[in-house]
Amino acid sequence: CCQVISAAATDVDCHVQDPLGSTVYSETRKQYDSFTHRAAHAGVYQFCFSNEFSTFSHKTVYFDFRVGDEPPILPEMGGKVTALTQMESACVTIHEALRTVIDSQTHYRLREAQDRARAEDLHSRVSYWSLGETVALCLVGVSQVLLLKSFFTEKRPGRAAPS
Repeated sequence: CCQVISAAATDVDCHVQDPLGSTVYSETRKQYDSFTHRAAHAGVYQFCFSNEFSTFSHKTVYFDFRVGDEPPILPEMGGKVTALTQMESACVTIHEALRTVIDSQTHYRLREAQDRARAEDLHSRVSYWSLGETVALCLVGVSQVLLLKSFFTEKRPGRAAPS
């Protein structure tokens, strides 16, 4: 799972290579995507996120991956079909519900991070606009005072030079 959290343009290129160098996953200009892959080779997998088409904006990317199969909740459930007691089936139901809650929390954290970045950007723009308006107001006030002062000052004619 990969998602661009904050940027001017919220898309990014993503490529995943296995230890042998072959491409496992490749997508361009995606804001959000998810894929499942069962590793065929042991080793180091490479994740590459590219922002080359949008070099002037920085991006924050969230990605998450899960390694390995989830172990069975109960040791008796290890790969075989068994009848569950009421308590065991309740435990399985609760476990699945908690997994859904974890996924929802991750989604809400990502949305909160996006909204926080947007709010901080808006705050900086409003601050700069307010500063510009304050400077403009001060300049207009000073120019009006000087203009009014020039209306009420008496201009004296120049004296003639003595002969």
